[in-house]
Amino acid sequence: MSIDILIPEVGESISEGVLARWIKRDGEAVKEGEALFELETEKTTAEVPSPASGVLHALVDEGSTVRIGQKAGTIETGASAAKEPRSETTRAMDVKSSLMSPVVGNNVAENNHDEDASSQSEKNGKTTASEAPDERPRANTAAPDSSNSKIPSETIHSKAADASTRISRRVAMTPLRKAAAQRLLQARRNAAHVTTFNEIDMSKVMAVRAQFREEFEREHGVKIGVVSFFVKACCLALKLYPQVNASIDGDAIVYHDFCDIGVAVSTNAGLVVPVIRDADRSHFADIEAAIAALALKAREKRLLPSDLEGGTFTITNGGVFGSLLSTPIPAYPQTAILGLHAIRKRPVVADETIVARPMMYVALSYDHQVIDGREAVGFIVSIKEFVEEPNKLLLEM
Repeated sequence: MSIDILIPEVGESISEGVLARWIKRDGEAVKEGEALFELETEKTTAEVPSPASGVLHALVDEGSTVRIGQKAGTIETGASAAKEPRSETTRAMDVKSSLMSPVVGNNVAENNHDEDASSQSEKNGKTTASEAPDERPRANTAAPDSSNSKIPSETIHSKAADASTRISRRVAMTPLRKAAAQRLLQARRNAAHVTTFNEIDMSKVMAVRAQFREEFEREHGVKIGVVSFFVKACCLALKLYPQVNASIDGDAIVYHDFCDIGVAVSTNAGLVVPVIRDADRSHFADIEAAIAALALKAREKRLLPSDLEGGTFTITNGGVFGSLLSTPIPAYPQTAILGLHAIRKRPVVADETIVARPMMYVALSYDHQVIDGREAVGFIVSIKEFVEEPNKLLLEM
């Protein structure tokens, strides 16, 4: 008996995607619920599970564009499935698959949990063999931005001055990368962006984390990070400056009385921004748990379109990669985005004395069509005041 493997629905507005990589090989025995292949769409990358236990027969090549509802393969169930002889084509495909590099899931949630952002980047940016979804040894031949998937590419040869051969690779954009590029261009065309900067003394946040780290984790089951302080601070500041928590709808401005905060997450497939719903009504520990859960879903490629839709304001943390300063672009039609950066000890003047303090530059990029300079500066100063006095953020322990 054969059961069809159909490309699943992954969102109302999504009609097609790319079958990026077969996780299981053609002719391989699989169990119901095991991940069969990775499906890349314009919004996310997801693993598609097997509808039954049996033997996989793949009908679609890696890198192919597929329609929602299309038949990608079959699962042959029953005792006869295991006895079926494997064809030369199947064995050749097995060899071909064994040479492809796996997606090891070294996605980095842009959530700086350590005082030293560079060490956090190293910790999150590497994945051990035990964390890899497929531990079979394979050559590392993936092209940039390809998520190690077999997407259309072209090898271009040229000659160096000494007549040696140089190689370039022309790789097609993934649906996720292409959609992100289109959204950024849309934001540039439809908004008048300005960026204002400030710096924040992170001393008290670091002290709170050090003092209550174990107690907080024991009581709530999650660690105290850094981004969560900014999520909480943004929720308070957005109430004071509603223009920053707004969006443009034609000739109108839509003001939101709730805070759905997007937290940018970088993955091998591209940048995704899962949303923490009703963050303004969430306990500090709930915000921490939401950040951790969404980062894990991104790392395991389980984000749904509903996890990414909406959002009234966004936070992005380039500091986890070591960035000291940047000018992020708001996610259209949102009117603003807050950029966090690496925490570094710098000399500052405190009580007429020069001292070394852990400092962070922050950047607020905003749409000048909606937000005036006074509101933008007032907002970022409020963030500074809240974060520098973390007791005001009400840890609610």
